[in-house]
Amino acid sequence: MRTLIALILWCMLFVLCWPIALMVLFLFPLIWLVLLPFRILGFTLELGFKLVGAILLFPFRVFR
Repeated sequence: MRTLIALILWCMLFVLCWPIALMVLFLFPLIWLVLLPFRILGFTLELGFKLVGAILLFPFRVFR
């Protein structure tokens, strides 16, 4: 559903202002590639915090 909405919005932008729509079409993959390392870093940090939390809460789970 999210993809369909994005496609409809892009088509509306293409009708209203086609140079900006084409620029968005070409720049989106480049921006996605630039932001990919930050997404991987965020995923790694999230897993690290979950691991630390699981290690700290393990004694409480054992006694429960």
